[in-house]
Amino acid sequence: MGLLDFFSAHQHDSKKLKKSKQLKTVEIKVRMDCEGCERKVKKAVEGMKGVTKVEVEPKQHKLTVTGYVDPNKVLQRVRHRTGKKADFWPYVPYDLVPHPYAPGAYDKKAPPGYVRNVVDDSAAPLAHASSFEVKTLSAFSDENPNACVIM
Repeated sequence: MGLLDFFSAHQHDSKKLKKSKQLKTVEIKVRMDCEGCERKVKKAVEGMKGVTKVEVEPKQHKLTVTGYVDPNKVLQRVRHRTGKKADFWPYVPYDLVPHPYAPGAYDKKAPPGYVRNVVDDSAAPLAHASSFEVKTLSAFSDENPNACVIM
């Protein structure tokens, strides 16, 4: 085995050890007033390594980047290249929030159909039933064909 074969095999093994990035979707809120702003924001992110798709929604002031990228690097690149204030998208669809008109969740600036993403500590433990609780409730049900027939 020659010296070049040793080094090429060693480099090939070191590449395998690196953890590959996962496909992520990054949503960023950036104020865009005109088509020029829209174009500037889109061009700032399109050149990044690992970006597969860029979508701009100017009416919602939303930039969606899909690819093998780090969300913080995308945010920093948008801020640096455009000079605009940019933050991660703070809104979620209206249907996913248990109390959309709560003081912390409702936001007048949110696009239609969206509310601010707020974690409700009081509702969190009660919101999800465990699979054990569901099984015990349906064990003696008349509607369940697999229910207990002894009783």
